[in-house]
Amino acid sequence: MSAPSILLSAGEASGDMYAARLATALQKRVPVRLFGMGGERMREAGVEIVVDYREVNVLGILEVLAKIPALFRALGKLDREARARKPALAILTDFPGFHLRLARKLKRDRVPCVYFICPQFWAWRPWRANLVRRRFVRGLCIFPFEQDWYRARGVSADFIGHPLVGEVRATRTRQEFARASALDSARPIIAILPGSRPGELAHNLPHIFPAIAAMQKERDAQFVLALAPGLKPSDVAPYLQSAPSVKLVENATYDAVAAADLAIVSSGTATVETALLGTPMIVVYRVAPVTAAVARRLVRTPSFAMVNLIAGRRAVPELIQDDFTPERLAAEAIHLLDSAAARDQMRQDLAEVRTKLGDAGAIDRAADIIADMLTGKLAEPPGQPAPPTLVS
Repeated sequence: MSAPSILLSAGEASGDMYAARLATALQKRVPVRLFGMGGERMREAGVEIVVDYREVNVLGILEVLAKIPALFRALGKLDREARARKPALAILTDFPGFHLRLARKLKRDRVPCVYFICPQFWAWRPWRANLVRRRFVRGLCIFPFEQDWYRARGVSADFIGHPLVGEVRATRTRQEFARASALDSARPIIAILPGSRPGELAHNLPHIFPAIAAMQKERDAQFVLALAPGLKPSDVAPYLQSAPSVKLVENATYDAVAAADLAIVSSGTATVETALLGTPMIVVYRVAPVTAAVARRLVRTPSFAMVNLIAGRRAVPELIQDDFTPERLAAEAIHLLDSAAARDQMRQDLAEVRTKLGDAGAIDRAADIIADMLTGKLAEPPGQPAPPTLVS
């Protein structure tokens, strides 16, 4: 019998990374043919990319409106490929606005869907959990409180742990990184992680760089901008013109953050990576005013930063939207640079966050669950219906 076909889809840089690792782990367990939407990492992992995720990767309401034709083209292409190839399973990675719609089409095509990395609907639009229940046979959660939240709403959900646990580590010491980057390891180092999308750069960097100028006047600090995977130096070059002293590094984010005394981090996956490295941070984020106005009506959590939500308290400062000004950012950064006690307390809080994220091996646990679904070996979670056998 030929290997079953599986549709694997991711719509952004972090999803591409997680899905690529899942593809590699799954192919070690069962013979499968993988196709779908993703980027270079998934392609390198052996996935046939029929839609490049950069065609649909957007941030904010106004940007989505401009991308609607591309989004519908991508949905149509994946649906046509699914009907032609008849995959045994579809594995959809986060990116809910797109993947909930794709799952509706795939359900009509009789393709069972697994949500790999369930969306954070507990924070906003909680009613969308009903769509996950109706359109997905299983959900895999990466934060500890999500399993019970989804199960309470009828979703067959499993907590697998965070895929970054055990994977985030520096390869160089502070001294080695400083030497390679022409920095002085005896002076304070501040790492800047401004986001992985061009839209995030456009909203965040114009507020970060004036803060850098203010900090350089007050403290003898050095600044390193770590370029996210998928971005090119040309993406940040226009912003760097106003801050020529900022060092730009590629493919060295973990080394830069681990070497830093403090990190300024765009809200998202990078905050979890920074927490796993134990580096004190300030979380920042801005979106278009229209997007912010809508988000204020939808977000149901007391904090915005994932690190604070996991900690259950304000473990790190977060400057969001109108609070994210150069003056506020400079003041927070100077306070942390001046207070060893505040940085030490933050490191203790981040160590607690690391513990709550679960043990290493999340990708292997996800691959085990999916392989067992394919072969019919998986038992259902307590109180949940058994998933179907997908390959006889």
